[in-house]
Amino acid sequence: MTAQRYKCIVQYDGTGYVGYQVQPNGNSVQTEIEKALKKMSNGQIIPIHASGRTDSGVHALGQVIHFDYPAAIKPDHLLRALNSLLPDDILIKSVELASEEFHSRYHAIGKKYIYRVDLDRFPNPFKRLYTTHHPYRFNMENLERAIKKLEGEHDFTSFCSTKTDKTDLVRTVYEASVRKDEANNELVFTFRGNGFLYNMIRIFVGTLLQIADGLKKVEEIDRLLEVKDRRKAGPTAPSQGLYLVEVYYDEEKLRNG
Repeated sequence: MTAQRYKCIVQYDGTGYVGYQVQPNGNSVQTEIEKALKKMSNGQIIPIHASGRTDSGVHALGQVIHFDYPAAIKPDHLLRALNSLLPDDILIKSVELASEEFHSRYHAIGKKYIYRVDLDRFPNPFKRLYTTHHPYRFNMENLERAIKKLEGEHDFTSFCSTKTDKTDLVRTVYEASVRKDEANNELVFTFRGNGFLYNMIRIFVGTLLQIADGLKKVEEIDRLLEVKDRRKAGPTAPSQGLYLVEVYYDEEKLRNG
């Protein structure tokens, strides 16, 4: 029987994993999903492909994967079967049939992330794995002015880990915004763009928090975009505050949110 390609949207709590991708040093989200598919297919190994990797501790609300299953199954049946076999910190949110040409990574044209910062005076034990604690006074106006400078097409060398394997460090950020979630006493950063470099968003946040705290000026963003030197930017914010929210395959939706 001809294999059928399926596209899935996956949510996961990244706390207990070394990241999305299979790694030699611990368990991964990819490993768990492939284990579930192997059980469903009587021991057959079914590789899955994702829109991209996420690091250890990073969460996902809308990761996209695809795989070729060796039998035609109704999407809803596949959804229920997979979720019955996966651990509680991974959820297949949706399943749909995909054309044999579709590729979750190569056809992705952009992504949206959020980053959550807990502003409580003391660390909330129920947020410690899902936010970064930052209990300091800050200037919201300066933060909002600084973050807007990240929008547009720029060379983001200053905001990329030196461990990257990319040579082209130019990306377009369509949305860079921050809001105060009063109900939860959090800052919520949102970034939407055609691609993000290794640790780019976490370095954004680490630098922006320094500006909000008064350690750097708003104009520091302009200087960092010009000097293209990772050593001049702020620290890399912790992984647990970062969430992959959505992967885009439609240009209009990417540009307009």
